[in-house]
Amino acid sequence: MKLISWNVNGFRAVLGKGFAEVFAQANADVFCLQETKMQPGQAEFSPEGYHQYWNSAEKKGYSGTAVFTRTEPLSVSYGIGIDEHDHEGRVITLEFERFFLVNVYTPNSQNELARLDYRLRWEDDFRAYLLRLNETKPVVVCGDLNVAHTEIDLKNPKTNRNSAGFSDPERAKMTQLLASGFVDTFRAFYPDATGAYTWWSYFRKARATNAGWRIDYFLVSESLRENLRAASILSDVYGSDHCPVCLELDV
Repeated sequence: MKLISWNVNGFRAVLGKGFAEVFAQANADVFCLQETKMQPGQAEFSPEGYHQYWNSAEKKGYSGTAVFTRTEPLSVSYGIGIDEHDHEGRVITLEFERFFLVNVYTPNSQNELARLDYRLRWEDDFRAYLLRLNETKPVVVCGDLNVAHTEIDLKNPKTNRNSAGFSDPERAKMTQLLASGFVDTFRAFYPDATGAYTWWSYFRKARATNAGWRIDYFLVSESLRENLRAASILSDVYGSDHCPVCLELDV
């Protein structure tokens, strides 16, 4: 099974930048989007052979997630069942026969870590949600997790220390999530790879100089480690300030 995840930074915008071609060429079994920034009916994209599911934020032009899947899921749910977190369209969960797929757009801690306290509550509640799912069947988590976990996950760790997405508390929560029984699939294949990024600022020609961050992930339950076949970063795909990430899973 081939799965792709991409923060498109506005689905309507990326539709005008060749998204349909990228989607067709990817030939994925599941294609997950984050930061769709749209309400139902604001854009039309209905690829043949796919079921689609959308979770939009109540605030227009903000956040949002979507999933396109060839295999119809056994069930679909939206959010994580906690009112504080479920107004921004950040989570879609699809139940398949062998695993749960959770597509997530993690809240950003914002400038000067203005939203850090909320972010840390989210981290604890989201981890608890994943662990509850994992009691039933394995979990595949994908999306923009808004954290560069280690120093090799961004170009300039020293100057970004305690910036949003690289603060010690956020990184510690990622460590805690992995320690609770999840595998960072890219690092499972490339534990020491540097220069492997998924997001670049629009400023200072960051993408041209590859001054990026790896903040988009596929995580899987430890029980799926032996099912991993490949993990990759599709850095040659443009249209957003993020690029897609890909996981090939034998299920």
